[in-house]
Amino acid sequence: MKRSLLLAGGATALALISALAMAQDAPESLLPPGFEDPRPAPTPAPSARPASRPTATPQPPSRPANGGSTPSATSTPIVQPLTQGSTTAGEVAGALPTFDGKLPSLEQLEAMSTDDLDEALGLKPKVDIPAAARRSMAEVGVLAPAEGGLPTYSLARQPVQLVRAALAGTKGPLVSRWGHILLRRALASRLAAPQGMDPAEFAAQRAALLNRIGEFGAARAVVQDVDTANWNLDLTNAAVDAYIGTADLVGTCPVVRLKSGLREDPTWHMLQAICNSYAGEAARARTDLNRLRSRGKADRIDVLLAQRFAGAAGQQRAAVTIEWDGVNELTPWRFALANAVGEAIPEKLMRNPAPYYLRATATAPMLGLSQRIAAADLAGREGILSSRAMIDLYSQLHAESGNTDDGQVAEDAGTLRQAYVGIDDAARMNAIRTLWGGKTAKDYSRLVLTAYAAARIEPSTDHTGDAGELIASMLSAGLDRNALRWANVVEEGSEGWALLALAAPEYRAKVGAGAIGSFASDDGSSGQRRAKFLLAGLAGLGRMDQGDIGSAASDLGVSLTASTKWTTLIDRAAQVDNKALVALLAGVGMQGTGWERMTPRHLYHIVSALNRVGLSAEARMIAAEAVARA
Repeated sequence: MKRSLLLAGGATALALISALAMAQDAPESLLPPGFEDPRPAPTPAPSARPASRPTATPQPPSRPANGGSTPSATSTPIVQPLTQGSTTAGEVAGALPTFDGKLPSLEQLEAMSTDDLDEALGLKPKVDIPAAARRSMAEVGVLAPAEGGLPTYSLARQPVQLVRAALAGTKGPLVSRWGHILLRRALASRLAAPQGMDPAEFAAQRAALLNRIGEFGAARAVVQDVDTANWNLDLTNAAVDAYIGTADLVGTCPVVRLKSGLREDPTWHMLQAICNSYAGEAARARTDLNRLRSRGKADRIDVLLAQRFAGAAGQQRAAVTIEWDGVNELTPWRFALANAVGEAIPEKLMRNPAPYYLRATATAPMLGLSQRIAAADLAGREGILSSRAMIDLYSQLHAESGNTDDGQVAEDAGTLRQAYVGIDDAARMNAIRTLWGGKTAKDYSRLVLTAYAAARIEPSTDHTGDAGELIASMLSAGLDRNALRWANVVEEGSEGWALLALAAPEYRAKVGAGAIGSFASDDGSSGQRRAKFLLAGLAGLGRMDQGDIGSAASDLGVSLTASTKWTTLIDRAAQVDNKALVALLAGVGMQGTGWERMTPRHLYHIVSALNRVGLSAEARMIAAEAVARA
């Protein structure tokens, strides 16, 4: 395919960069001399830190020569020196304003809220965390390298334009479940910002991308790793989206109350009222929400939901009736508030919901198991839910009593149990096939659901016809060692053989062009896409000789070596061994809604780059997934 998968905006920005830097603890820039920073950007202002103040050190009283104590006419105060970085009066409250030479009238003062008055008098705090507890922004993220995160300084010396373009260029979900898992890991890693990029902007870009791929919980964790006083508008916007995505509206309160003037939209004003109510100002919250409603600055249903949520904090006795009449659109705000207060959303609004709501539903603990299971297929397919998480949902449903009204969901829960505890392999295999739903149009999420059950099936020629699906199921959860037990059962050229050739941690024998041709002869996918992906994956993993690659590529009519701006960048990032940058660029190349959006050339460069930087496990799983899902 000549059409690149890169979005136009991302491709334009990526085209600006041609050099990368080595990912080391003390990385050295590879940009030519004189090009280290062709357009010096203003150095971002450092986070406000209290200046240390000289303090008078109290002197001990003099003692008489005979060692006795000399009485003092006045007591000597004990002055404790301020610690380095302690909060100063200037931070808590600035100098009193001059009001341009005019004092406000009594009517104006009476109309001001507490926050408005504090703001006008310069009494509003600038920080909400004691000095000793404030955190540095040198490294932001929740996964340290020792916990599976990527190297901290991977992006520290990389060109700012490239990192910014890689983060902004991924606009939505990825076609690959394993690509999603890798990207989430990279974005949640504890990383230092590139030189020239404000750490708050770096955190905001990462959180915003996590939101776009449905990882609201991970996005919330990233923004919470930054002190609220250091949030800018972009980080605040990403945080609000993450809190709404997790239905954690109260989580916005620190920034809403500390930086009340940062936004002026209806959602922000409703959040202010909610936070005021949870701060003990219920009457003020009720007044503010009524004002928003009466003046038409927010939709009626939005205000009603906000009033219900705010009312849970105070001792308000006024009942709020939620009326959905005339509401024809579901929004993230309405979805989050309704779930948070336990309000049922009308069926007409939840009919054929957008993927956003399915992603949020799958991880919403306040919703019923049936609702979450209905959304789990999409979340499992995309990588938001692990195989174990999906199994847990069905297990909880099966363990609960009185679920006869759950229909097919309850039946599936019972079938999944049989897939594990059936009397023999034949019984367990029948249960697994039932969950798969037949031999045609198999949903990949069902392979994820049955991964651990598939690993319990003993390799046997009795199940040769199901070997490909069983292996694909195990690999969806990364169970490559279990899948390798089938190596002596599958035949060369079969689907199971192809998956094992890609997924095996070590594959000493080279795969020849003839084996690719044998697989292609039985490939019923559109345009022999699976055979092309098999060739791309094996070539990227280095499991074919160059001559065989050229021969097989010619037979299949594909080119793996044609260069684009994106392929040049990801190859260069791999050459300098930069895991984080390769992961971000791989995300740019894997975005889309289906595997028909992926080209063999893109897959080859992604697998090759990941394999070269030491992310071989992810490279193998992505390659195998491509063949299984094409």
